[in-house]
Amino acid sequence: MSPIHHLLLVVLLGSAICTAAQNPGGAEELPRITSTLMDYIDGTANGVSCSGAPCLSSRLQPLHCERCRQPSIRSGAKYIDGIKVGEKNNRKGRIISIDVEHNAAMAKAEIAILGWRIFTDYFLLLKYEGDGRSQKSYTWREWPKADENK
Repeated sequence: MSPIHHLLLVVLLGSAICTAAQNPGGAEELPRITSTLMDYIDGTANGVSCSGAPCLSSRLQPLHCERCRQPSIRSGAKYIDGIKVGEKNNRKGRIISIDVEHNAAMAKAEIAILGWRIFTDYFLLLKYEGDGRSQKSYTWREWPKADENK
């Protein structure tokens, strides 16, 4: 491995999770938000439906722009149905950042599907009457060609 690859690996590992709470009231929510996001990341990678959790409620409507022509909204139910219960896949995910202010937060996660695409998910989370609600938009880029043989 070249020195540049070593440096890149250290930078990527060192920046795995960056969290920020803007006020003391938001800091107490970080563990719950992190847990919810990890339920989503691990659940979709391991074929575990977390449809009862705020991360994948049937009200979630993932928004994306395919080739930036027109935004597309998927229903939460259709998104949840796409998870094959019990079927593990090659998704690798990580939380990039979480920003909390009182009862609202935004988070960024990266989901790599090895050899295919790298998705960047942006979540808006709101704690309402003791329950969580979330919305997600995402984009993706092709898996880097130079990494295909690794």
